[in-house]
Amino acid sequence: MTSVKKAGVLTTVTGLVAFGAAIPAIVLAPSATATTAGRQTAGTAPQVCPGISAPTVAATAKDTTMDSMFSDYADDVASRDHWTGADGTYSAALPGHKELWIFSDTFLGTVNPDGSRSPVISDGGTTPFINNSFVEQPDGDTNYMDLTTIHGGTTADPTALMPPPDASHWYWAGDAITTGSGGGALQAVYQEYESTGMGAFDFKWYRNVLARYAPGHLSAPVGVTPLPSATGVAWGVWMLRAGGYTYIYGVEDLGADKYMHLARVPGDNLLGAPWQYYAGNGIWSSSEADAIRLPDPAASDGFLHVANEYSVSRLGDVYVLITQDTAQPLSPEIDAYFACSPAGPFVDKTAVYVEPETGHGGRGGNDPNVYGYNAKAHPEVSTGNTLLISYNVNSFVNTDLYSDASIYEPRFIDVTFAGTGLASTGS
Repeated sequence: MTSVKKAGVLTTVTGLVAFGAAIPAIVLAPSATATTAGRQTAGTAPQVCPGISAPTVAATAKDTTMDSMFSDYADDVASRDHWTGADGTYSAALPGHKELWIFSDTFLGTVNPDGSRSPVISDGGTTPFINNSFVEQPDGDTNYMDLTTIHGGTTADPTALMPPPDASHWYWAGDAITTGSGGGALQAVYQEYESTGMGAFDFKWYRNVLARYAPGHLSAPVGVTPLPSATGVAWGVWMLRAGGYTYIYGVEDLGADKYMHLARVPGDNLLGAPWQYYAGNGIWSSSEADAIRLPDPAASDGFLHVANEYSVSRLGDVYVLITQDTAQPLSPEIDAYFACSPAGPFVDKTAVYVEPETGHGGRGGNDPNVYGYNAKAHPEVSTGNTLLISYNVNSFVNTDLYSDASIYEPRFIDVTFAGTGLASTGS
């Protein structure tokens, strides 16, 4: 997440900067290994599973079809409650051959012919700004004219799908998954944040909740249930079905250091049974306090460092973790790690892409305030050994998002992996 409407002010949230703050231009240099896709260490690929080496990156390319679908949709519809840019960018398959795109902070309204937008309402403009939204896509249909924006409230006064419980709280989206046993009901995890003052950084994570949406009725949840939150882990940043369980990944966010945690529940209903927490060495515990930081044998501290949003996808016998590089703040590098189980250990950090927008801009500009973040895969719309991966783009300066609306649109790439143990993509 990066921007939040708090106390009537649009504020960016990166742990480093805030909209409206006096921030010098910052040029973010990629790490030394980020110039091309490839392993972070030279030599033979390590074993992920017995007899299976870590995959290699066979090809990486921009997905111009997906990029254009969202950019054309943002530019070509004139309506007060129309999606014109957002971050977060999760997705889920819906019944009836539909795909749901799940966003956090969202600009609505209209993009001007020159690519600009009016400032948000709190800045004296006409653009509605909400903290979460959906965009529905007919499955496999990339014609932007067939997309639909879903929000709360009304056309004249659109609000977040998960409206804030009061003026000092708001919700940002995590991952979502449908239930087979519930007739295709959507289970969407949200993290609730609260304001602690009037300053740009006076807020904190508050708790995790689960919103349930009935099939065909996505403009408001039918119920909101608290989720485990006692240890400060933001659960639900990713979910994965495998071996009769739904695995629920979380982030322990300590600022510069962020660690992966893992829970699971039998079946596909997040509320159907008590959660189990990974305590290491193949042991699962009923106590949230026992959830360990997942290891990284190659890390100096022994722990796996991840971004606030990431993904874990199954390709045959291999699980692929996609995350933003954490070796430096706001790195433009997207990395992959590999494991033979949902609990890891994830090994062989491999660069798959460097986001070209960082230090540049949306429509070919040269803006050092622009950066990318939140890389993750979308396995349910990927094919074979190729993962569709999205990432978000933002700017340290909020007026950039007014002068160039394209900056705040999601970007997409296709990354193809090769190696033993790979088969078809699974969600």
